[in-house]
Amino acid sequence: MQAVGRAYVRYFNDRYERTGALWDGRFKATVIESERYLFTCMAYIELNPVRAGIASRPEEYVWSSFGHHAGRQPDALVKEHALFWALGNTPFAREAAYKAIIDNGVSTVDQRSIVDATLKGWALGSDEFLNAIAPTLSRRGSPMQRGRPRKSA
Repeated sequence: MQAVGRAYVRYFNDRYERTGALWDGRFKATVIESERYLFTCMAYIELNPVRAGIASRPEEYVWSSFGHHAGRQPDALVKEHALFWALGNTPFAREAAYKAIIDNGVSTVDQRSIVDATLKGWALGSDEFLNAIAPTLSRRGSPMQRGRPRKSA
């Protein structure tokens, strides 16, 4: 991602005769438990332009995948996750289910969990998920308990 970002910034700055950074910070990503958080994260992303005041509805933002998932504008760049296909047996059922997920929005607690996990580099999921992936990570996947460890009796 770093190489792609550097090349694009160079191209963009040359083309528009400008200098400096285009993005606010580094690329951030986190591992998520798909079954629990995939659609929550998708809704969070699709609703970002609405929260930022760029669009009044997700379908108004042209750089979103909402149009594809809602069946309004097919996009060859978007590849659906298997869980998206499981939303319904027909395209119409999947699109209606996806629209309902977006319409339900994202709770404040889930928003905070997504932001914290992404900014701090933690995995996002249940305790069972975090314990299952811990051996595959080259570092801790979740925060340690706050404070000094308790003395054993």
